[in-house]
Amino acid sequence: MDQFHIWVTYGLIALSVVGYAVERWPIEAVAAASLSLFLLFFAAVPYTDADGATISTADLLSGFANPALITVMSLLIVGQGLFATDAMSRPAQLLTRLGGATGGSTIVVVLVAAGILSAFLNNTPVVVIFIPILTVIATQRAVPVAHVFMPLSYLSILGGMTTLIGSSTNLLVAGVAQRSGIAVGFFDITLVGIVLAVIGGFYVLKIMPRILTPRSGGDGRPIESGGKQFLGEINIDEDHAFAGISARAGLFPGLGELTPRMILRDAQTFLPPFDDVTLAPGDRLIVTATRKAFSKALSTGNLAVRTIDPASGENNPERTRSIGPDMVMAEAVVAPGSRYAGRTMQYSGLRTQFGITLFGLQRKNRMARSALGDIRLEPGDTLLLCGRQPAINALRGNHDLLLLEYSAQPIPQSSKAGLAGAIFLAIVMMSASGALPIEVLAFSGAVLMVATGCLTVGEAARSFDRSIFMLVGASIAAATALEQTGGATLLANALVSSLAGASPLVILSGLFLLIAILTNFLSNNATAVLFTPVALDISAQLDVSPMAFIACVIFAANASFATPIGYQTNLLVMGPGRYQFRDFVKAGLPLVFLIWVCFTLIAPFYYDL
Repeated sequence: MDQFHIWVTYGLIALSVVGYAVERWPIEAVAAASLSLFLLFFAAVPYTDADGATISTADLLSGFANPALITVMSLLIVGQGLFATDAMSRPAQLLTRLGGATGGSTIVVVLVAAGILSAFLNNTPVVVIFIPILTVIATQRAVPVAHVFMPLSYLSILGGMTTLIGSSTNLLVAGVAQRSGIAVGFFDITLVGIVLAVIGGFYVLKIMPRILTPRSGGDGRPIESGGKQFLGEINIDEDHAFAGISARAGLFPGLGELTPRMILRDAQTFLPPFDDVTLAPGDRLIVTATRKAFSKALSTGNLAVRTIDPASGENNPERTRSIGPDMVMAEAVVAPGSRYAGRTMQYSGLRTQFGITLFGLQRKNRMARSALGDIRLEPGDTLLLCGRQPAINALRGNHDLLLLEYSAQPIPQSSKAGLAGAIFLAIVMMSASGALPIEVLAFSGAVLMVATGCLTVGEAARSFDRSIFMLVGASIAAATALEQTGGATLLANALVSSLAGASPLVILSGLFLLIAILTNFLSNNATAVLFTPVALDISAQLDVSPMAFIACVIFAANASFATPIGYQTNLLVMGPGRYQFRDFVKAGLPLVFLIWVCFTLIAPFYYDL
């Protein structure tokens, strides 16, 4: 065994972990530096084992073609397609009703459901199902995303520890044991697994939220609740969904979150309360609403956009309710001394100059009650704008209208929600049935999201997380070096030697701790394959029940809580939860030790050691 290469590998892994943990540099920068060091070292000092096998550059770079990485990146694109079409709003509303009035109770109901489902389905599709649902619920209930997504990953892992089919790791260990003549039944690990899952679940739901610190959005700004009110105007035509809606008790219940302030009908003006008024074609409905409500009205076709003729640049006479995947809503402030100050909204020229439609106005000192087109703009007014992404980008650097960059968000394409949902469900169902590998389904689903217009290529590219991409690639390079140089085997042998002569419980507990640490740096499947033969050999030497050591490997290899690279579901939630490497260490390491201690206390009674 080549000690030099092993110890250099240990050193580089330790250096990488320190780089991730201190968070002085971006994750992708540390990962790139780590990968570079591994490549340089094994190129300058080649490694060859006793059988003549070497660690090549291709071996170290194989992580970038790893199926787990392809799956995670593809599922991020699929998830973005669900967000862009608002496909998960109805499931989220249903779960919100089940969860009661408070956001915390709703989140707990959903997380517990995910944990239970993980006992019978693979963890990855379960997490994929619940990420978009929890995103909507967390936004609606103003629950910090940091308190939602890491618990989702951890509870799915804990739930997957309770049955043989709950995790691919469980099946892998059982397969290795089967070759040694030891059969592992469906529920052989269930009782101990449930105890560990309940104790771990209590920590995840009650203690971990106090450890995790919520962060602002990716642009450094807190996520806005969207409560700011804008004044806007809706033109009712013959086929409009609002035509024929009648007022009840002075209100229009069919308008949803849009609050009517005035109705203009030819020479007539109707002001609240609206008694015995029915909306008719030709009416101009003046409303106040949040940006979210205007966005929803656009996506459902209740607001229309006047388009620009691409050949002439002139306004088209017709208005369209078809919202393309690149349609964006943004906010801009009228600057002091702006040339737009004093112009009416109708004749502002924004549509002609930029191809942008002005949908709403927010004025801090007062809210005018008049037709939107007659209001004259003033410095300090916040305008609600809608246009295609290039048109919104053209406002950057404009000194008359100050674009609020963080406010630019795509408008959900509700008309494609069913299509996006069908793609998502097909991925989940076919993955759960084992019809095709998850990486094949996820990649195909990502392509379909773009091909069907649920997403633009630009939106798909923006959902691609480069930090996860570099982290996985560099981590697999480290794991490859650790396995092929014999570093992992050396640790296993060292444990067996150091505990020689100890009681079976001490050896079992030590083995659990070693596997639980390594599984956070190697893949859990690789750890399981590596240690199952070692565990069976130890049980034979000690003349004790092999099931105790098989269960030890299963539970320890699943204890992938302390790093984002420990398990695929950790990588899936890293982006939506805006976590950093240190968050997993801070919140996940106590859970690893908790599961270890609990198993050590339970094992002697259950397995009669």
